[in-house]
Amino acid sequence: MKLFDVYPINNITIERAKGSNVWDDQGTQYLDLYGGHAVISIGHTHPHYVARLTEQLNKVGFYSNSVRMPLQEELAAKLGKLSGKEDYQLFLVNSGAEANENALKLASFVNGRKKIITFKKGFHGRTSLAVAATDNPAIVAPVNQNPNIIFLPYNDEAALEACFKEQGSEISSVIIEGIQGVGGINVASPEFLKKIRSLCTEYGAVYIADGIQCGYGRSGKFFSHDFAGVNADIYSMAKGMGNGFPIGGILIAPEIQPKHSMLGTTFGGNHLACAAALAVVEVMEKEKLMENAAETGNYLMEGLKQIPELQNVRGRGLMIGFDVPEHLKDLRKKLLWENKIFTGEAKGNVIRLLPSLALTKADADQFLMAIKATIASMVSSPAH
Repeated sequence: MKLFDVYPINNITIERAKGSNVWDDQGTQYLDLYGGHAVISIGHTHPHYVARLTEQLNKVGFYSNSVRMPLQEELAAKLGKLSGKEDYQLFLVNSGAEANENALKLASFVNGRKKIITFKKGFHGRTSLAVAATDNPAIVAPVNQNPNIIFLPYNDEAALEACFKEQGSEISSVIIEGIQGVGGINVASPEFLKKIRSLCTEYGAVYIADGIQCGYGRSGKFFSHDFAGVNADIYSMAKGMGNGFPIGGILIAPEIQPKHSMLGTTFGGNHLACAAALAVVEVMEKEKLMENAAETGNYLMEGLKQIPELQNVRGRGLMIGFDVPEHLKDLRKKLLWENKIFTGEAKGNVIRLLPSLALTKADADQFLMAIKATIASMVSSPAH
């Protein structure tokens, strides 16, 4: 049997990882500034994380949600404290797409409506409703096409107001990334998020804050939406939540009332997943990783802004993007193959940085030195 060939793959086999570094099967060390799509939040193979999972695996790895699980209650309590959303309710799932799927479904249960406002360049997942609300026709199958989805320009208050004025009584929810990830690190303005909050309140729609990539402390606040100083009705989470173990969830405002069987999952919130998520929360708190994301992220961004060839350096905390001019379009490849540094990309020659929240200034300096040297060699090379 062959693997279904859907991933463009770099011919590198990672065998070992620690902190912000990984090693391949040849023993070559790489600096990881991508964290497997913003998944590695506390660093690879953190000792507390490994111990937490190992200890849990030796007790019980899985049982279904038909029995009480104190681990879930412990996670809800610690997550509420760390996120500042202590009066919210937690529903656990397995992935970001599943979190958004349940958020959109729950919103429709709340107000009985069907229409969803989403935004251009947005990415919300690959399942039914989540992919319909994603602005990439190439990954939306005909069966996923949904007439209830409305795409609006990101950060355009006038377009949002006009849409609500025209269709407000039909709009179930607005879903938005506080910082668009796949779309190229585009930051929602606080004013725009406040406008979403006020219009959702006025028209009885549900404000869904997609924090899959931009949440969980990456921006320097728990949710990047928090920079606006208003609360969403539902927050979706995944990626950094389990540091590599599949887990996702939604935080649900207290006024949204649950009913038995309205949502459900087999694997969501299982013992091992909760152990992984608890380890992440405990390390984030103990090692002050949100503060580190803000401080090291600002240091890294300021360093990148000093490099004249890089354009439109942007982001918050350790979610950073910048545009690469056409004559340096191979910069990301050279960083990987010549400097042994993993970074991410987005359409339009954008490089994305999504490292561990424990990234050190020494790691940042290593990257800044490498990118300066690589650009210098590319500019001076006869091929350019």
